[in-house]
Order: sequence, then structure tokens, then C-alpha cells
Amino acid sequence: MNAIAVDRLVVRRGSREVLKGVSFAVARGDVFALLGGNGAGKSTTLLTLLGLLPVTSGTALVIGDSVAQQPLLARQRIAYLPESANLYEHLDAYENLRYLLALAGRQPSQAAIDDALDQVKLQPEARLRALSGYSKGMRQKTAIALALLRDAPVLLLDEPTSGLDPLAIEEFNGLLKTLAQGGRAILLVTHDLYGACQVANRLALLRDGTLQGEFQTTAGEPLDLRRVMQSFTAQEAA
Repeated sequence: MNAIAVDRLVVRRGSREVLKGVSFAVARGDVFALLGGNGAGKSTTLLTLLGLLPVTSGTALVIGDSVAQQPLLARQRIAYLPESANLYEHLDAYENLRYLLALAGRQPSQAAIDDALDQVKLQPEARLRALSGYSKGMRQKTAIALALLRDAPVLLLDEPTSGLDPLAIEEFNGLLKTLAQGGRAILLVTHDLYGACQVANRLALLRDGTLQGEFQTTAGEPLDLRRVMQSFTAQEAA
């Protein structure tokens, strides 16, 4: 069973049909990227999987649960990282994680919290500092640690590397690959063609609410950036 299964999904927002029969699947171990420009339907896809937008027709399943019929159950299987994570600036990393996890009914041990922060490479000396003094990369690391501690099988990411420096992007991509190898299913939406090809093992082009093509790695090699770019450019020009 695929962790995410979307079949002929149609979603309207007001009078506009934003998703027009989209179909794709994400298995555990996949890093699947939806690539597209503004207005392509990327964020609508994530919000629908989170059960925050109604399904007009078609199906969207998360670990077998329908996001239309059982949105709360489906949402429990998801850790979501928005482009700008909603963390508390006046709290330190530990306080943010403890508080937000308590809201989700979880009380991880100090060792488990430190292990998650070690995985995302947030330096120990930074963990007791208020987030108001953090860079965006440090905030992203804290948010990813929160997702790890949620222990959700599905990770949804919205423009996750926006505003990060090259080193932070490299570290972030390495972490995503490690999480996928550990059995998580990862869906990221982005307009960053180069970054998507670096981290994803599968990629689909989303344009005006429809999928225009799909690519996947072969023999463990990265996605062919030039081939994907040629297809993406051709679709944009069409």
C-alpha cells in the first residue's frame, strides 16, 4: 500500500478548478517532488492532503485513510512543514518542541528530543536560545526535529529550502534522504528545479492543475537535471 495515493483528484476553490484530475502515489522510502510555478496547484495539493480543502471528486488517501471521509485520522499520519514554520520566537528550541508536542498529546523524553536535534544538526549551544535569534536554517531544523518527534510516516514539505544558504540546503537534503531510507514517505512541493533534482528520487511537473510529466531516478543516480529542465521549459512554452 502506498503511503499517499491520489487518483483523478479534482479540487475547486470558489468557482475555479485548481486541481484537474491529478493522480500520483508516494511510497515509503520515496522523496517525491511536485515541481511547478505559482498557481500550478502545489499548495492546494498539500492542503487537500491535510484535509483542509474539500475534495470535489476523485480520491486522496493517506496510509489508506480518505482525507475526504476521515480527515482527522489521515492528518494524524502526517507531519507538515510549511514554508515558514509557526514556532514561538520567545521560546527556545526545547520549549518549542515540548509545548507543540504536548498539544499533539506527546511527551518525549529529553534524550529523544536531543536525538532529534542531533539528527537535524542543531548545535547544542543553540538549543537554549530564544528562536528570535535563529537564522531561517536553524528554524527549519527545529521544525524538522518536531516532525521527527511526531514520528509520522508521511512528511509534507512546502518550499522547504526557500531562503536557506547552500550549506543548509545540502544538510537538509541529506536529512530528507536519511528519513526516506528509514521508511518515511516524503512529498515536497517546490519551484526549485535544481534542488528538487538533487534530493528527489521521483519528480512530477504540475502546471495549471494537471500533471505534465513524471521522472524517476535509475540505478541510484540523481535525476537528470537537463532532461527535466527541457521538459519543464517545453511545457511552460506550450
